[in-house]
Amino acid sequence: MAVTFSCHPDSRWAGVPVVLASQSPRRLELCRKIGLMPDICHPANIDETEYPAESPADYARRMAKSKAEAIRSEFSEHIILSGDTAVACGHRILPKAEDEATAKDCLTRLSGRRHRVYGGLCLITPDGVTRCRLSVSMVKFKQLSQNELNAYLEGGEWDGKAGGYAIQGQAEQFISMISGSYANIMGFDVHVISGMLGAIGFCHQP
Repeated sequence: MAVTFSCHPDSRWAGVPVVLASQSPRRLELCRKIGLMPDICHPANIDETEYPAESPADYARRMAKSKAEAIRSEFSEHIILSGDTAVACGHRILPKAEDEATAKDCLTRLSGRRHRVYGGLCLITPDGVTRCRLSVSMVKFKQLSQNELNAYLEGGEWDGKAGGYAIQGQAEQFISMISGSYANIMGFDVHVISGMLGAIGFCHQP
């Protein structure tokens, strides 16, 4: 039997709609996999510039919170869920690859190395209570050959992806080790989200 997240009838948030502050197909897919069906998907338009000397962890947390806060006035009667992903090589946050040159630079840096993926999560209830969490996953890439790198770049899967790759796609063949949440690397740590929802009275219902 299929199960979905819903609020306990006695919860103060019973019947309150949920807004996902994102238009990411991956984040929506991950929500649906755990039975969470957002009523609205609404991306937040915010400045994503890093602060000087800001750590990847602080950046991911700040971005997730800023996204939720940015749409709060428009959805003040809703429960807002947001997230942000930062792929970090050392202390450097790798950009979203908007062109092939950027993707090549990211993948060259990741080749043969371990890196961390930081997932910031934020939940805001209509009474303004804000809950933020951070998920961290470790990923190790194999040493990429020139042919492997060129083939991946030609496939275009890197487009718009943080760090220039999507773990759920062809890049999975390059990954020799993962420590932590696979879903976090995709874009949303559903284990943490499930706990956050449970803390406000949401649970799986038949």
